[in-house]
Amino acid sequence: MSEIHVQCYSGHRADERPVRFALGEKFLQVISVDDQWYSPDATYFRVKASDGNSYVLRHSLEKDVWTLDAFRAGATNVD
Repeated sequence: MSEIHVQCYSGHRADERPVRFALGEKFLQVISVDDQWYSPDATYFRVKASDGNSYVLRHSLEKDVWTLDAFRAGATNVD
């Protein structure tokens, strides 16, 4: 798991859902939150990003740290 910088929408609570995140020097927009689940110490978000790929972002509630837990490449067109 690598730590990442995430910007969030904050509605009735802080860090309600991610809206963009950094991979190295590049920021990706979150196009959709496809799933969200909870563990005792973290909240997980499966998101589709502006690069067409899917990511699982983990927010550690105790440490207030975001990590990239999984990546899946989007479908590519093959001629």
